[in-house]
Amino acid sequence: MQIFKTPNYNFIRWRWHALALSLLVIAAGAAMTMTRGLPLGIDFSGGTIVVVKFDQAVTEDQVRRAVTGLASEVGVQQFGAPEDREWLIRLPQAQAAEQGTTLEQGSQRIEESLRKAGLPSFEVVNREIVGPVIGADLQRRGVYATLASLIAITLYIAVRFRFSFAVGAIAATFHDIFVTLAFLMFFGYELSLNVVAAILTITGYSVNDTIVVFDRVRENLRSMRRDALDQVVNTSVNQTLARTVITAGTTFLAVLSLYLFGGDVLKGFAFTMLVGIVSGTYSTVFIASAIAIILSQRRRPAAAAPAAAPRPEARPGRKARGARAS
Repeated sequence: MQIFKTPNYNFIRWRWHALALSLLVIAAGAAMTMTRGLPLGIDFSGGTIVVVKFDQAVTEDQVRRAVTGLASEVGVQQFGAPEDREWLIRLPQAQAAEQGTTLEQGSQRIEESLRKAGLPSFEVVNREIVGPVIGADLQRRGVYATLASLIAITLYIAVRFRFSFAVGAIAATFHDIFVTLAFLMFFGYELSLNVVAAILTITGYSVNDTIVVFDRVRENLRSMRRDALDQVVNTSVNQTLARTVITAGTTFLAVLSLYLFGGDVLKGFAFTMLVGIVSGTYSTVFIASAIAIILSQRRRPAAAAPAAAPRPEARPGRKARGARAS
């Protein structure tokens, strides 16, 4: 099956536009992070989460009024489909400490508040309690895992490719991480262990896609010695375009089904993967290649036909050699 038949799109032409768009998205995400703070899930921040299932339908305002007195920032959100009548109630660790209660006591207080509010009967479907020490340890391990993967990738690419290509691949990897974090901020997802696992997966996915293109660039540099580097890179991107689209498309459809039918527990993981797949494909085509070209100072001269040497003009008063006298 051929998706593209001898594609010849000028991707390198749009490298500055692509870089500007990426910087805009990353800057918007950074601005939201500085103003609102990075939303950490219970895995990292610590706290208590209780998921309750009511026998009859209730509104968010009813549940929120019932638990408002527990702390100033109690989180209430619908969990699952509306017909499931399940609600997630979260008491952050900092709020529990202010009230002088333990995490286990916080869970009990949530249940007591719901009963005292006169809401329909309910049952506790799930209860998660993460202490501050465990949350801090998980946060530290998540940072270490991400940094270790990036260092290993940097060393591998630096050994296998020229320096400018290695920088381009690493820049594309950081691009995918920052863009993914920005979209998590835009759509209100918390940074949890599932999201960190998705980010690490995106890192490997993006680098693998970029290495495929750079391998083709390295091959074409031998056969296109007389062409400029940007032309070699653009040709390589076009030659691997079908592979890139097939790989990204099939992975995207698989993760999309996970997002739609995997339940709320996997929503954050699946959403992170969806954004990462799109961002990884985008960065492979535009960001990594563009940075590699920008950092490469040497340009291969294009082939040019030798110009014909001009014929010398005869001086005045002298006859051209070989001319016959009239």
